[in-house]
Amino acid sequence: MTPPAGSSDDRATRPERPASHLLGRLWDVVRPHQRWIWISFVLLLVNAGTRLLQPWLVKTALDDHLVADSLDGFFGLAALFLGVAAAEWAARRGQLLALERAGQDSLLDLRLKVFRHLQRLPMRYLDRTPTGRLVGRATTDVESLQEMFSSGLVTVLGDLVFLVAAVAILLSLSVPLTLASLLVVPVFVWVTVAVRKRARSAYQELRNRLSQMNADLHEQVSGMEIVQLFGQEDQSASRFAESNRGVLKSQLATVRWESLLSAATEMLGSFTTALILYWGGSLVLERLGVDAETAAAGGLTIGTLYAFVDYMQRMFVPLNDLSLRYTVFQNAMVASERIFSLLDEQTEPADPEDPKRADGPGRVRFERVTFGYDPREPVLVDFDLDVAPGETVAVVGPTGAGKTTILSLLTRLYDVQTGAIRLDEADVRELRRADLRRAVGVVTQDVFLFNGTILDNIRLGRPDASDEEVLSAAQALHLDEVVRRFPGGYAERVAERGRNLSAGEKQLIAFARMLLAEPKVLALDEATSNVDAHTEQLLQEAVARVMQGRTSIVIAHRLSTIRDADRILVLERGRIVEQGDHGELLALGGRYAALDARQ
Repeated sequence: MTPPAGSSDDRATRPERPASHLLGRLWDVVRPHQRWIWISFVLLLVNAGTRLLQPWLVKTALDDHLVADSLDGFFGLAALFLGVAAAEWAARRGQLLALERAGQDSLLDLRLKVFRHLQRLPMRYLDRTPTGRLVGRATTDVESLQEMFSSGLVTVLGDLVFLVAAVAILLSLSVPLTLASLLVVPVFVWVTVAVRKRARSAYQELRNRLSQMNADLHEQVSGMEIVQLFGQEDQSASRFAESNRGVLKSQLATVRWESLLSAATEMLGSFTTALILYWGGSLVLERLGVDAETAAAGGLTIGTLYAFVDYMQRMFVPLNDLSLRYTVFQNAMVASERIFSLLDEQTEPADPEDPKRADGPGRVRFERVTFGYDPREPVLVDFDLDVAPGETVAVVGPTGAGKTTILSLLTRLYDVQTGAIRLDEADVRELRRADLRRAVGVVTQDVFLFNGTILDNIRLGRPDASDEEVLSAAQALHLDEVVRRFPGGYAERVAERGRNLSAGEKQLIAFARMLLAEPKVLALDEATSNVDAHTEQLLQEAVARVMQGRTSIVIAHRLSTIRDADRILVLERGRIVEQGDHGELLALGGRYAALDARQ
């Protein structure tokens, strides 16, 4: 019996985590690369200083030279302005490069961390979670953090430093005008907070819909052959279009909040500039209309008004950027919440600190094993089985009887709920998984081949094997004559999931892979079905060669492939109802005999 299909919902499985918690975990990812962060921050301060100096230089040029009709030192001031502008460009470029380096290195680490975590997740979780959704965690969600790293906390801190310094300069120019201009700040804060509460849910919905669309797309592309064979192209396109429209709807919702925040910031900036021009312009005209002694005591100069307007406009650039970065921040928080939710999923139980070794000849025992994919619906019930070293035991029975489950438990893709499974007297839970899975080799009906060469796929059984050892295993199973037919021979590239190979060719590769691995226990799950007569003969010879001298458990529907087994078990609803060799079971005239008669 195979585990039931299901889905893992991204929503509401955990309470929403506070942003401070997520930022703390992101800092753990960034910490190894913090030197680039500090370099970026220093350059950001240099950049802020150069931006603050430029309006003051223009103010000096206006008041001390142009208005005063004096060019003494003017060209030196202009050269200084160009030098400051060049320094701003160089600091900005260096700051972006350093910050991007920190971000990319951190994303590299995070992708690897997510992938390694996926490798350790239990099958129970993987069975209920769509593949496209898991792929999205390591790709789309991680990429969503890139923009935050590029214009993230360091840039925000730099902007805050710039804003504080700019306010100090404005106060030195005109306290009343500065205080009047800053009246818009509480309004800005109120708008930002109000939008924030509604925007996060919109971004969460967008990420969920993107995840679902990726899962749907992965499923449709993977099953394209079936879609075409049954003429379901229009229905498939309609389902994807519905998913795509859902993404569009959510995307437009986030754009509405983003545009509202950006427009509000622009409007407040324009209002402030108009206020400065009106009031500041009045003070300039007042100064121009009085004598020099009175002017020295009050009013504004043209250069001061220019500097004030310039500083205020420069202040609203980071304020507007803060609103835009808030959008990036919200998106990144949603993505990081999904990533860390995955990373918080419990992995397979750790290997024992003091593992045992299964050094015996390959005896396998199931002792009163009970197990169910849903604990409330057991698949195996008080299951007992003792397979002697070198014995071949075949298991037959109806679909859902628990045949495949036996192999999944033996290799610890799942753990038993009660009872124990022993390999050479050691409980399999007391062995390192790597040792257990080297000792137990599994060949299934649906052989999975990876992109690469035929040679690479055989060598998967033992990565340190030499080319000669790989060729020897292939020749022993008559795979060599099959491979030689390909133009590239063993260097022939394998298409995705082995689509350029027949079912029989893939199964022969799987047996060669297993022979190279040299396990002491062999588990075959419908491994010789759905092939032509000639390939079946080759496979039967391959099976005999691989099983020679090994403890073997064979799952089969075709009884013709297991007639020579030392013992045959008939499994029904998780219990053994008949057992014996082929002749004994036929003579019994029970369920096995009925299965044989139907074939």
